[in-house]
Amino acid sequence: MIKNLNTDGCLKLLGENYIGRLGFVSGQSPCVIPITYFHDAEEKCIISYSFIGHKLESMRRFPAVSLQVDNIADVHHWQSVLIQGRFEELKGSTAKKYLHKFAQGVQKIIEDRQDGNPKSISDFSANITGKEAPVAYLIRINNISGKYRESK
Repeated sequence: MIKNLNTDGCLKLLGENYIGRLGFVSGQSPCVIPITYFHDAEEKCIISYSFIGHKLESMRRFPAVSLQVDNIADVHHWQSVLIQGRFEELKGSTAKKYLHKFAQGVQKIIEDRQDGNPKSISDFSANITGKEAPVAYLIRINNISGKYRESK
């Protein structure tokens, strides 16, 4: 039976994961792509980053976005959370502060889950050692909902 996941369950699922699917509008079409993220429970937002390109330009144009995060064991045992929110681009020292928080947060989740022992952000996210600096951004959460299924 599929049931609603309460808010605490939604927040727990977000906090235990670091890979989700970002939904955004590109032109007249929806796009969904995987991203690495960190849920900042204190500030009630999602932290991530991108390089200049299609995704970032689209979110600048249409800042309403969504993020879906799942934990799927099998067809009878899963949880899924959907966030609807607003893209907020960060600049300067604020961007650096959040990128640092992102890197530390994701590294801790990976260590806690025993997925490995990353030495740096490049071990668990896209390469950020290019000529361009990454653009840090937040997703300010407007709405959160979730579902789960478990067999008895």
